[in-house]
Amino acid sequence: MQQKTITVVIDQNGDSSVDLEGFAGQGCDKVLKDFQGDDHAKVQRKKAAFYSTAVDSRDQHLKSGQ
Repeated sequence: MQQKTITVVIDQNGDSSVDLEGFAGQGCDKVLKDFQGDDHAKVQRKKAAFYSTAVDSRDQHLKSGQ
């Protein structure tokens, strides 16, 4: 299983950025939404991994309801 890393940076002006490593596809969006809450992103850049069709086997297990 690939290691997953979430990096949150808050600069001196209070602006923040979130970098997600090891996530792919919709899993990335879900994690980002969890961090954002009701806030909205000014800029959102999707990495190549977002468009990957690879799915973690645990995600498949959860989606099947088991």
